[in-house]
This record gives sequence, structure tokens and C-alpha cells, in this order.
Amino acid sequence: MLTADEIGETPAAPCCPQNGEEERKNVEEKSDINMIALVGSEQVCEDTDNGALSSYVSAFIEKEVGTDLKSLKKLDKLIEQITESKMQLEEQVLTISSEIPKRIQSALKNAEESKQSLNQLLEQENYLFSSINNHLLTAQPWMDDLGSMINQIEETERHLTYLKWISQIEELSDNIQQYLMTNNVPEAASTLVFMAELDIKLQESSCTHLLGFMRATVKFWHKILKDKLTRDELLTEPKHLPEKYSLPASPSVILPIQIMLTPLQKRFRYHFRGNRQTNLISKPEWYLAQVLMWIGNHTQFLDEKIQPILNKIGSPVNARLDFSRGLMMLVLEKLAIDIPSLLYDDNLFCHLVDEVLLFERELHNVHSYPGTFASCMHILSEETCFQRWLTVERKFALQKMDSMLSSEAAWVSQYKDITDVDEMKVPDCAETFMTLLLVITDRYKNLPTASRKLQFLELQKDLVDDFRIRLTQVMKEETRASLGFRYCAILNAVNYISTVLADWADNVFFLQLQQAALEVFAENNTLSKLQLGQLASMESSVFDDMINLLERLKHDMLTRQVDHVFREVKDASKLYKKERWLSLPSQSEQAVMSLSSSACPLLLTIRDRLLQLEQQLCFSLFKIFWQMLVEKLDIYIYQEIILGNHFNEGGAAQLQFDMTRNLFPLFSHYCKRPENYFKHVKEACIILNMNIGSALLLKDVLQSASEQPPATAALNEVGIYKLAQQDVEILLNLRTNWPNTGR
Repeated sequence: MLTADEIGETPAAPCCPQNGEEERKNVEEKSDINMIALVGSEQVCEDTDNGALSSYVSAFIEKEVGTDLKSLKKLDKLIEQITESKMQLEEQVLTISSEIPKRIQSALKNAEESKQSLNQLLEQENYLFSSINNHLLTAQPWMDDLGSMINQIEETERHLTYLKWISQIEELSDNIQQYLMTNNVPEAASTLVFMAELDIKLQESSCTHLLGFMRATVKFWHKILKDKLTRDELLTEPKHLPEKYSLPASPSVILPIQIMLTPLQKRFRYHFRGNRQTNLISKPEWYLAQVLMWIGNHTQFLDEKIQPILNKIGSPVNARLDFSRGLMMLVLEKLAIDIPSLLYDDNLFCHLVDEVLLFERELHNVHSYPGTFASCMHILSEETCFQRWLTVERKFALQKMDSMLSSEAAWVSQYKDITDVDEMKVPDCAETFMTLLLVITDRYKNLPTASRKLQFLELQKDLVDDFRIRLTQVMKEETRASLGFRYCAILNAVNYISTVLADWADNVFFLQLQQAALEVFAENNTLSKLQLGQLASMESSVFDDMINLLERLKHDMLTRQVDHVFREVKDASKLYKKERWLSLPSQSEQAVMSLSSSACPLLLTIRDRLLQLEQQLCFSLFKIFWQMLVEKLDIYIYQEIILGNHFNEGGAAQLQFDMTRNLFPLFSHYCKRPENYFKHVKEACIILNMNIGSALLLKDVLQSASEQPPATAALNEVGIYKLAQQDVEILLNLRTNWPNTGR
């Protein structure tokens, strides 16, 4: 490593840089030199024994000079720069060293001054504390005297306020008295309202005597005003109709609503009482429409003007419903007067009931009149009126039934040309009848008591039974043509009515009636415990008796149709039954298997009847029909054709071909695997068409099996599940193609 003296002896470098690049390098070198000087000085001060500085300088020189001798020209310039940096650093150190003592001296001086100020403040604080204590001791007697005087003043102010309240109450009482003496009821009422508001404000006061005086005064004047208004007929007690109408208890209509109702009540009584032209017993719709119009016209005013006032004072009254309730009493009084004159005129009475029901529907649906309030249904529920209503309802329903059954379109479906709608193929008479029952339900469902609803339910059940009897009578006329259009229409009607009644049985309204009927039956002991249990557990319904009768009729009619078709099938199968199954050629002797000619009448008959009844019966009925027919066909073919003949190999193959390729496919349109409905025939064909070896083996197993399970397992293995072991043995014996084995 070179020493400083050695560096000084090195020749000087050129004064001017050769180019810009060299000038940039000089700037970088100067910066590095300053860094060397700074870092070097810091490190020397920290630890002179540390060799880091020497190592750094050596590395710096190695970097600047390296092994290139030409680079030694830079040493003079480097020495000058380092020397200049050293001088600057020394000046900075001297400057800092001279300033530090001055700052320390200034800080010490400030601390001394702060200490003196603090001592002065402490002395002042002690003096003030002593002065305050002395002053408090001196002023304490004065404070005690002043507090006593303040308490006396506050007590006097409370007495004065108390007297002011009493004076104000007496002043308001005098004002009310003056207003009443001059018959100025509105001002008296306004003053009483103001007094009541003061009473509310005083509720938080602890002056119980003042509160009692205020409350007694308000009640006193309220009673006087109420009595005066009652005498002036501004507040009328509700008129009570006779107890036979069983109206629900209800409070009086509030005073403001009574004031609003007064002119309307006068107009109603003027127009619809006495000998006025508007008071026609044949036009109940006039006064019913008038009441609905009044309710509709006042609804907005009552909801927007009156109801907020009632809400403000915390009243639970609904202004619109109270107004409607007041008008409803006019209607009830009018009905109670008119109905006795209409009881024996069916047309007028029926018209009245119709109009009342329309009025009730609009009142409840449009104006939200609660079902718990007094309504026209209470008047119609009166015993005499109600029994007349039932009689008239029955009479007109029976007339309607006569009309619908005698109509030319009675047995034609209204939707016959609309496939999606006409799934049940319901004749017009059946749909009209169920609509009639539905209308009757709508007419009585708002009756106030369950007992009255149950009486109407009995009427509906009687009508259903009457309609069933009428259908039965028409059906008997068509018995000879059990596949005809009218017979099928009757069957569709029976099925439709039964289906709808079953749906109604799950309706909430009829479930509630079922519960009510259960209670009535339990009280009267008219049903057995089993029947009561079924009703209570919802296993049965109010329509079960009717549904059972209809289902029985439906089954009888379907049975007649199945029997009719089956007779035709038996007639058409005579030739097929006598087919020469013993002498038919084997399958190998025929080029192509074809349908037996004797089976054509049988299959054509089945096909034609299926197509005919599929068009005439609804889907559910037709499904029952073809399944019943298949069941009979399966047994017939098995017993009459198969068990009644012997089969060679060709006969067995021909039978299987006729069944599996021709008979079974006729039903493939109605189910995926029709062969499962012909289990006897299918399994018989399996036994008859087994190859000789398998048949012999099966026969040996059946003959040697001493227990049932081995035989059953063997039968199941070859696909026999329906036929019994004895049946299989019989079938095996019907085969004639056994080999000559000496057996």
C-alpha cells in the first residue's frame, strides 16, 4: 500500500481533461474522495486501531489506479482533492466545537429563570389558598341565612303556581258555564278539550289534590255536555233488533260519526219508508246501492280527515268501519221490516236474497267490512227466513237440474274441440251442476253460524244424491248401448262429480264444516265412535257418503262396459279357440311367422273397442277400463284357449307369436310393458315354448321336489312368478313334442 509521502512524489497529471467522458469521471472521483475523507475521519475518531479505513483507501486506489501505470497520472489531482476536503472538514469541526459551550450556557440560564418563576407562583398559590379559606369562614353565616331565604321564596313561588292553576281551572269552568248558558255548545266543547289537555299535562305532577280537582272538574263538565247533547238528539242510542236475529254485541257509534250519520239516516228513512215511490218492496237493490254509494263517497274523507284525529287522541275506533256499521243498522232494520212480506213470494224472496248476497260481497271485499260485525246474513239466518231460504234454494236448484238434463247439449262437452281443456270429457250437465253447487257454497259460506252452514251442506248433499239418481235413471235407459256416446257421457259425469267432491273435501272451508259437524254429532250421539274417530282424524270427509255412492255407480257402469266388450271378444275368438294347435308347422318350416287368421276377428274387436272408448271416456276412466278388460282377457285366453288345447312345437310358437307380437302391442300405447298385465298368458307361452331339454329338466325338478321352495326357485329361474307349480305341470302336459324316452 502506498503512503501519503510516496503519493506526493508521483508526477502531476495533465491539467485539462481530454474529453467530456474524462470530465465526468473526474466529478465522480471527487465525490468518492470526499466520501473517503468523511468516512475516514469518522472511523478514525471511533477507533484508531481499526484497519477499515486503510482497507477502504487501498481499495479506492486499486480501483482508480489498478495495474495500469498510465493511471498514475491521476494521483496529483486526487491528492489535491483529498487535501481540500480535509481542510473543509477541519473548519466544520472547529465551528461546531466553538458553538456547543454557548448553547449549554444559554440552556442553564433559562433553567435558572424558570426555577425562580416557579417559586414565585408557589408563594402566590399559598397566599391565595389562605385568603380563600379565611373568606369562606367569614361568609358561611351569610350563606346559611341566604339559603333559608331562597327556600322560602321557592315555597312561595310553588304556592303561587298552585293558586294560578286553580284560578285557571276555575276560569275555564266559568267559561264553559257561560257558553252553555248561551247555548254555544261548540265553544263549550273546545274549552273542555283544552281543560282535558291541561289535565294530561298535569299527570306528571306530585300535587295529588290538584290532579284530583282537575280530573273531577273535567268529568263534571263532560257529563253535563254529554247530557245536553243527548237531550238535543245528537247522540242516539243504537236501536236493538229482536233477539231472534242474534246480532253480535257492539258498542255505540261514536259521537262525531253519529253527527255525520244524522242527515243520511233522515234521507234513508224518507226515501225507503212509507209510501214513497222509491220504497218498492220489489227493488231492494235501490236502498242497498244507496248505502254502498254513501260508504264509498265518504271513505276518503273518513280515512284522511277523521281517522288521523282519532289516532291522535289514541282512540281504537276505525272511522270508516264505524260509519259503515251505522249505515248497516239502517239496512238491517229495513230487511227486518220487508222480509215478512216476501216470505211467500218465491220470486221476490229469491230476488231479495240475491241482491243481499251481492251487497254483502261488495261490502266485505271492497269496503273491508269485518265478518264479526252485524250483517245482513244475521237477518237471513233467522229461523223462519232461513228455512224459507233453504226451501227456495232447493226448489230453484231442482228446476235448474231439470233444465240442464233436458237440454240438447246436456251430454256434450263444452270443450270437446279443445284437447288440453277437455281431459275429463265432462258433459255440460255435470259441469253446470257442479257450478250450481259452487254458487250455493258462495251464497252460504258467510253465514254467521256453523249450524246454518251445515244445513246448507246437507242441502248440497241432497242435491248431489238427487243428481246421482237422475244419472242412474238415464243410464238404465242406455244400458243396452253401454258403449254408446250417452252412456260414456254419463260415466264421465259421475267420475267428474266424484273427483270434484274429493277435491272439495280438502278445502279449508269444508274442513272447518267437518270439524263443526264432528262437534254436533258428538253432542247428539248420532255417530258411532269409529265414525267420529274417522272424522276427527280426517280419514273421512263430509262428502264421503256421496263419493262412495258415485264410485259404486262408476264401477258398475265400467263393469257393464267391460262385460259388453268381453262378450264381443269371446264371440270373435271362437275360431281362434278351435285352432288346430296340434298340427301347425314349426317355426323352422315357415319362411316368416304371421298372425293366425283365426285371431284377426279377436284382435280387431279389441282394437276397435279400445279406440272407441279411448275417444269417449276420460283418461282415468279409460285406464280403469282397459286394465279391467286385460285382467279378464288374460284369464280367458289362459283358461279357455291355452288350457283347453294341446300344442305341438309349431302351435306353441304360433300362440306366442300371436300374443307377444300382436295382442300385447295393442296395449303398448297405454303402458310401457303390456305383457306384465297378461301374466298368465305370458308365463304359459314360456312353458310351452321351452326347448325340450329345459322342459324335461323342469319337469323332473317339479316331480322330484318334495318341498315348495326348490320348485319355486326353479320356476323363478325360467321366469315363472304368477303360475303355481300345479299349473306349470298341467302346461307341461299340454306339450305334444316330447321325445320318445320310454316314459
